Amino acid sequence: MQNNFSDIIAIILLTLRVSGSALLISVIIGISLGFFVALREFPGRKILIGLINTGMGLPPVVVGLLVMIVLWRAGPLGFLEWIYSPIAMIIAQVILATPIIAGLTLATIQQVPQKMIWQAKALGASGWNLLWLLIRETRLSLLAAVMAGFGGIISEVGAVMMVGGNIRGETRVMTTAIVLEAQKGNINFALILGGILLVLSFSVNFGLTLIQQKVKKS
Repeated sequence: MQNNFSDIIAIILLTLRVSGSALLISVIIGISLGFFVALREFPGRKILIGLINTGMGLPPVVVGLLVMIVLWRAGPLGFLEWIYSPIAMIIAQVILATPIIAGLTLATIQQVPQKMIWQAKALGASGWNLLWLLIRETRLSLLAAVMAGFGGIISEVGAVMMVGGNIRGETRVMTTAIVLEAQKGNINFALILGGILLVLSFSVNFGLTLIQQKVKKS
């Protein structure tokens, strides 16, 4: 890989596109799942909670292997031809981040005093009104869940490399590029990419932190 400015920009843009898409999908699914499990009683609820908690610590390489098997040309979804594509990378990251967001959301909602929920229902709050009330009450913790999910996505390398293939200009993102350059002995360039990744991660988390603190004061 030519270590030039255009390569770095391409890697950064692809990283933002893949990680941003994965984070958005994970937030939608994770927060929705966390609220659903926290507020409803149904058969198998404890098993589902156990699966969510287990999913918070899923080994990335195992996730990558399973996604690769499913998307492989001879696999169940091989006809989609998503293997070694940004879509496969997004799928792997969503599987890794969703349980983190769902688990933290579940824990957050379960900490809300039951009396407050009963009082809200007694005053006529239900459905979307009750949901919005809980979101407002727990918004700081929900933002923390989003930041945790982003951290799991932006730092992941094993699963992304397995399903993406680390193809230059197509599936090479910051983490896989760092691994590649380090293996090639280009330590200086790997450090540059690592520094950029840290700055990128800090910038996103700092932005979310500003939003979190602004919400706290409101």
